[in-house]
Amino acid sequence: MLHRRRLLALAAVAGGAPSLASARQIMALPTVDPAAILAETGVPALAGLVSDADKVTQQVVAGVRRAGAADPAQTTDPWHIGSNTKAMTAALYARLVEAGKAKWGASLASLFPGAKLDPAWSDTTVERLMSHVSGISDKPLMAGGWLARAHADKRPLVEQRAELAAQLLSAPPSATPGKYEYANMNYVLVGAAIEAITGTPWEQAIDVQLFKPLGITSAGFGAPKGAIPWGHLSAPGGGLTPVDPAEPSDNPPAMGPAGTVHMTLADHARFARLFLKDNAILSADSVKRLTTPVGDAIYALGWLVVPTQPWSKGPLLVHEGSNTMWHEVIMLAPGRGAAIITASNVGPAASKGAANKLLHQLRAAYVS
Repeated sequence: MLHRRRLLALAAVAGGAPSLASARQIMALPTVDPAAILAETGVPALAGLVSDADKVTQQVVAGVRRAGAADPAQTTDPWHIGSNTKAMTAALYARLVEAGKAKWGASLASLFPGAKLDPAWSDTTVERLMSHVSGISDKPLMAGGWLARAHADKRPLVEQRAELAAQLLSAPPSATPGKYEYANMNYVLVGAAIEAITGTPWEQAIDVQLFKPLGITSAGFGAPKGAIPWGHLSAPGGGLTPVDPAEPSDNPPAMGPAGTVHMTLADHARFARLFLKDNAILSADSVKRLTTPVGDAIYALGWLVVPTQPWSKGPLLVHEGSNTMWHEVIMLAPGRGAAIITASNVGPAASKGAANKLLHQLRAAYVS
């Protein structure tokens, strides 16, 4: 979950003082040292890249795929991106709008025509879900043991998400409509709406409508499996415990639209570049809608929008994702045509902010 405190921390990283390094010093990478960050934080592996509007321009990786092993992490490894999935779900909805299958401003009643909605949801639109101002809160579900039940649920994901939408919308909002409250369930509902529109699971829809057109080939759902980095949890008494991806190692699959995607950083950069230049996947109008908060909000549709910094030549788009075992941070400076993505195989708290530290180094060296 992306709490307000961590949103502000991301904004602070974005607003760091611009570097005064010369071009020659930048080429020498005077401050980009992922191995030093590993030594400082104890994280097993750390990776990052910088992309311009056309291609990856710099890529670094250091460390091992799991604590206690010698298998080095590679630039081609996939990383769990957590809540950075949300911007992809929002972009998928935009693709459906452009195809004439969905509408901006769609009411929840129109998105879930078979559901019996409490009257309090009558003015709620899909944008309010994606902006986290719908009045939905994760807290009642989590307090009621939903995570454990969802892990054990073997029904088709479309059925699970439709049932969850009907359950949430049959009762009044548990939070205050119009007030920002970050909630994964907002995006689970968007995923359920996409499934109703397309007649296919969200996983299939995002692959067909977004991943394949972008040439993303490494994407999957849940913790990545194979000879790849494992996620880690804090061990009792200190240290880190690797979490075998063959065992429960992620949030329930039903939460997919809110945060279960994994992919390589290079493939994530393919998605990021949609917001750096004109392209055939998303129109300029869609990009504007996805990246513009409504009113005085700071959160757009899958992105935190940070005001212009001395180095950025325009507002920044930032976000982070974590399932408590991984941490990925992304920062886009559309005015500079630049994207920075970093990842560690430990959650943000236990990693001591390793991914943020590397992001700051890459920004200071390459996007100053």
